[in-house]
Amino acid sequence: MDGFTISSAKKFLETGSLDNKSIKLDPSQSTKDAGPSFADTLKEAVGNVNQLHLDSDKKMQELSTGKTDDIAGVMLAAEKADIALRAMVQVRNKIIDAYQEIMKMQV
Repeated sequence: MDGFTISSAKKFLETGSLDNKSIKLDPSQSTKDAGPSFADTLKEAVGNVNQLHLDSDKKMQELSTGKTDDIAGVMLAAEKADIALRAMVQVRNKIIDAYQEIMKMQV
């Protein structure tokens, strides 16, 4: 197996050097091992936040109609949804800031 592997990385960290044979950058290998794209990760995160809000709304509706009397569970679901939304807004703000910073760069 060619390329910069776990064992060659470990050897590099231990000795501080590698033989030239063990490092071969293969661009086709890096695209195969790449995980989900940034867009897919972002869509999944938005979907998770949305699901938390839907669950919270369902629990609130059950409480208001008298189907449940678990006030602590309803409050916990509402707080989880609120915290997730606040975190998502902060991530959005950081993405917008990064985009604006990139747009300021001169080419």
